Amino acid sequence: MAEVEAIRAPADESRSSSPFFSFLRQLSKDPLGIFGAVLVVVMVASAVFAPLIITHDPIRIMVGPRLAPPSFDFLMGTDQLGRDTFSRVVMGGRIALLVAFASLGSSLTVGLILGLIAGFGPRWLDSFLLLVFDTIRSFPVIIFSLAIVALLGPSLTSVIFVAAVTSVPIYARVVRTQAHALRNSEFIEAERSMGAGTLRILALHVLPNVIGPLLILVSMDVPLVITLEAGLSFLGMGVRPPTPDWGAILSDGYGYIHKSVWLVIAGGIPIVVTTLGFTFLGEALRDIFDPKLRKDL
Repeated sequence: MAEVEAIRAPADESRSSSPFFSFLRQLSKDPLGIFGAVLVVVMVASAVFAPLIITHDPIRIMVGPRLAPPSFDFLMGTDQLGRDTFSRVVMGGRIALLVAFASLGSSLTVGLILGLIAGFGPRWLDSFLLLVFDTIRSFPVIIFSLAIVALLGPSLTSVIFVAAVTSVPIYARVVRTQAHALRNSEFIEAERSMGAGTLRILALHVLPNVIGPLLILVSMDVPLVITLEAGLSFLGMGVRPPTPDWGAILSDGYGYIHKSVWLVIAGGIPIVVTTLGFTFLGEALRDIFDPKLRKDL
């Protein structure tokens, strides 16, 4: 028995000291972080398993139950065309998360590459990239989005492109700042004196130091991208009908708010829940990745 316990002890110790379980242990100390993580999991799961959750065809037009209130047949009522609002909200979550993950994933990748180039490249290239970043960020996001969508035409691809372009300078500047801070540090100079190349230094020393702040920014930016996509759809410049979309549901509800408020409520609730979930999760990630805010220190 003593030998068995001796064998189990190191296994349990290594398991508890793994990065994943350490992350879960830190997250469990933050109630708002747990709440945010639960909301995020629920929203992502509802988007992934949307075809199994919906009760009606989200684009099917039914003449009878137009602007019907919530009932057992229609959990969130119906819109002005008799379409089931609950099914449209659930399927709209797929569009919102697709835009968020696709745009932020691409902008994170491009921003990471450009930030590393600016941080470790020649000074003239750093100045040129900063000029490009400042030029993009100088335009108001909504005005820039409307201009791009007007040129490319309203579509899901246009919305993803707009969200990605406006997010690249943010991530690139964060990576550049971290890279500049590490570029002339003593351990980097020691690596270079031992013959380490730039790619090895970037992969082993710079990337681990920038991933944490980037994850926090991505978590915080998900609600912003979803709100941007919903705003463009609300203005008729986003996803084209009859595709279910939270912004389109809000637009329909605003037009018929004097007859039924359920459309506005149904379109607004998922945006609020998603914003709270990713914001609380981002705050928890900041507390975990920032040593100055760690609760166990």
